[in-house]
Amino acid sequence: MFTNFTDERIDVGDATLRVRRHGEGPPLLLLHGYPETHAMWHAVAPELADRFSVVCPDLRGYGDSRGPDDPVTEDYSNRSMAGDMTALMAELGHDTFRLVGHDRGARVGYRLTLDAPERVERFVALDIIPTLETFEAMDYEYAESMYHWLFLAQAYPLPETLIGADPTFYLEHMMERWSASMDGFTDEALAEYRRCFEQPSVVRASCADYRAGFHVDTAHDRESRATGDKIECPMLALWGAGSGTVSFDPLDVWERWASDVRGRGLDCGHFLPEEAPEETLAALETFL
Repeated sequence: MFTNFTDERIDVGDATLRVRRHGEGPPLLLLHGYPETHAMWHAVAPELADRFSVVCPDLRGYGDSRGPDDPVTEDYSNRSMAGDMTALMAELGHDTFRLVGHDRGARVGYRLTLDAPERVERFVALDIIPTLETFEAMDYEYAESMYHWLFLAQAYPLPETLIGADPTFYLEHMMERWSASMDGFTDEALAEYRRCFEQPSVVRASCADYRAGFHVDTAHDRESRATGDKIECPMLALWGAGSGTVSFDPLDVWERWASDVRGRGLDCGHFLPEEAPEETLAALETFL
């Protein structure tokens, strides 16, 4: 995976990020989701690197990136992780950039786009709606399908202890639950996800991420909604037609948060770049 990409560790202040990068052209930041790492981009990043300077980090605490050893909730807020990304791109000499995020990475992405609109030229969100909207839509049926949001947000060390009994089982459970088929995941990528998720620090960081979603990110979203902040750059929303967001139309939700948004569902589950790489790549190249 990632032939010709560099593999670096870059200090951004409160975190040290593992970063893969390659390519020439306008800078493009790709942010992964839960429970994966930057390896989720392996099928699309090399193609995008023909036209863009592609940057693929692991979010703080995920994969081989490191955040605070004894985290408090705020350490893993979308705002804190967005700060990592603006620092990373500045360190690489990119004052402005295009941004594509999947799952948790898309939440970091929309918070970065709201907080630092001058930095993001175009934004793509893969298979999410804003965090506050997710909780507000959570009736009992939606809560059952999204149970991990509530489980992972429980106080330390409950979820860490339970997941730690068999982290590979939980990782694969989540991926099977949210994919339309496991056929799209390569053995090499799955081995990388297992290797990283078996690290207790990664499990703890990912739980801290979800705790921040429940307690901190929702507060930031309420502030943005109250002040009328919107994503002003062009935005594309893509989602898996077989994933949990389709009990409502994600585009209807995003139109409340973005001034210039378009989007559609793809015939796959939650993990678009791996389950439907050709369709995802075509949509990204056209929009970006």
